[in-house]
Amino acid sequence: MIPRVHARGARTIGLLHYLYGPGTHEEHVDPHLVAAWDGLAPDPGRDPGATYGDLQRLLDQPVMALPESRRPAEHVWHLSVRAAPEDPILSDEQWGEIARRMVAATGIAPDGDDAACRWAAVRHADDHIHIIATIVREDGRQARLRQDGKRSQAEARKIEIDYGLRRLHVGDGTAAQRPTSAERHKAEREGRERTAREELRETVRRAVAGTASTEEFFDRLAAAGLLIRKRVAPSGDLLGYKVALPDDRNKDGDPVFYSGSKLAPNLSLPRIRERWTLPAEPASADGSEPEQPALPDVTGPAFARRRATSATWQALLIIDHGDDGTAAAQIAAAGEILDALAKTSAAQTRAELREAAFVFERASRSHVKAVRGHDRVLRQAARDLVRSGPALGRGEDGATTAMLIDMAFFLAIAAANWHAKREHAQQAAAAQQAAEHLRAAYETAAAQPMATLRQRGQRLTPRVRQRQAELLQQVLPDLAERIRAEAGWAALAATLDDVRKAGHDPAVLLSDAARRRELNTADSISDVLVWRLRRSAHLLALPARPDGTAAPGTRRTAPPAPATRPANSAVTDPSRRR
Repeated sequence: MIPRVHARGARTIGLLHYLYGPGTHEEHVDPHLVAAWDGLAPDPGRDPGATYGDLQRLLDQPVMALPESRRPAEHVWHLSVRAAPEDPILSDEQWGEIARRMVAATGIAPDGDDAACRWAAVRHADDHIHIIATIVREDGRQARLRQDGKRSQAEARKIEIDYGLRRLHVGDGTAAQRPTSAERHKAEREGRERTAREELRETVRRAVAGTASTEEFFDRLAAAGLLIRKRVAPSGDLLGYKVALPDDRNKDGDPVFYSGSKLAPNLSLPRIRERWTLPAEPASADGSEPEQPALPDVTGPAFARRRATSATWQALLIIDHGDDGTAAAQIAAAGEILDALAKTSAAQTRAELREAAFVFERASRSHVKAVRGHDRVLRQAARDLVRSGPALGRGEDGATTAMLIDMAFFLAIAAANWHAKREHAQQAAAAQQAAEHLRAAYETAAAQPMATLRQRGQRLTPRVRQRQAELLQQVLPDLAERIRAEAGWAALAATLDDVRKAGHDPAVLLSDAARRRELNTADSISDVLVWRLRRSAHLLALPARPDGTAAPGTRRTAPPAPATRPANSAVTDPSRRR
C-alpha cells in the first residue's frame, strides 16, 4: 500500500472538483465518499441533492471562522492511498477504515480528539482513495503535521499486515521518483508497458554503462533515439541535461523532457561524471595471480564475457570483505554490468536480463557513499561488453553468457545479503528480485551448452567415467552421491576430463572449486562446479565438436589484449549458488 502526501493547496473547491470529476482522461468512475469527519457529511457523488459547494463550505468552516489575518495561505491537505496491483479489491467499508487510520496516524484527526480537523475520503477507482482535509482544527489551532509522510508510510506497513496485502518495504529517500498517476494513465492510454519516465530512466542508465566521457554518453543517448537538451552556463560549461522520447508529447504537441536527476538521483550529470573521475586503481581484495592466458579461438563477445565474469568475481570479494564505501561502489557498478549484458545478449535471454537490470537499479543506491575507483575493473568490463557487440545465443558466445549470468546471480545475492545486514530493505528486496530474473535467464542460456557437455560426458569410456566418479568420491565424499544423481553429472565428468587433458591436476582444481563456497544449498552442484572448473583451468566454455570443428561463437584470430588486468580466478568465491 502506497500513501502519498501531496503539496498543500489553497482552494478546497478545486480539489473537490478534481476528485469528483471525470479525471483528466475519464479514469474516475463512480466518485463517492467512503468516510468523513462526520457521518452526515454531504456526498456529491451519491446524493443528488448535495453539491461540491456544500461539502467545501463544511470542510472550510473552521478556517473561515478565523480572522483573515490568521488563516493559513495553503490550508488544504491531500493524501492519496493506493493498493498494490496484485492486492484484492477492497470494499468501501475497508477503505473507510483505512482512511480513519491514516488521518489518525498523520495528525489530521487523532483518535479520541473531538476538536480535530475536518476531512473526507473520496473513492473514484477500485485501487485507491484520496483524503482531503483542512488543516485548521475545530478549536482554531493548526494541526501538528510534522513528518506526516513518514507517519502515513508507517501506518501503511501496519495496514498491509492487518489486511493481508502485499507488504512493501520502508523507504530511505534514495529511490527514484515514482511515475505520477497522470503518467501511468497516459502510458495505459498509449499502450506502453512502462511510463515515459521509466523508459527514459532505463535508456539513460544503459547509455551510461561503461562510458568514459561526456561526449560518449551523449552520443549513446542520441544513438538510442532520445531528444536531448543540454543546460549550458554563460561560461560555456555544461551543467546538466534533459531527455525526452520523440513520441511522448504534451497537449500542445511539445516533447516532454525530464532532467537526469528527475529520472534517478544517480543520473544527474554531476553524479555521472563522478564515474569518469577515478583515482588510481586499487589492489584487489586478496591479491591477483598473473594474467590469464588469452584463449585463441573465442570471439570478442565471448572474450568480453569471460573477463566480465572475472571482474564480477573480484567484485564479490570486495562486497563480502571490503569496507562499506568500496562495496557500495561495486554494487553500483554491478548495475552497469547487468545493463551491458542485457544490451548485448541474444534474444532468448534479453527480456529476463532487462528485467534483472531494471529492478537491480534500486539496489544500486543507498545512503552509503560509494568510493569511486574501486569499481574501475567492473566498469571497464561493462565497457568491453558494450564495445564487443552482440553475442550469439549458441556456441562459445552462448556458453560464456551462461557463465557470466551464473556469476551475476552470485553478485545479486551478495548484494542482497549486504543490504539486508544494513537494514536496507528496499535495496535487499530489489537485489533478490534481480537474482530471480537472473536465475530464469541462466536456465535459458545454459540449456544448450550444458546439453552439449552432458553429451560429451555420456560418450566417455566406462573406464574414464569410473575414474571421474572415484575422483569425485575422493575429493567430495559428502556430496559425491548427490552430484552423481544430478543430470549435470555427465557434464562435470566431461569437464574433469578436459581439465586433465589441459595438463592440470583435476583433484586440486576440484577441491579448490568446492572450497570457494558451500554447495549444499545449490540447485545444481554440477553446474556450479562445471563453470568454476572451466574458468580456473582456462578452458573454452564450450569445447570443440567431436569432429574437431569449432563451435559457433569461436574464431581463428586472437581477441584483443585486455585493457585491464583480469581478476584473480583462484581466490575464494564469497557467494553461493542458488
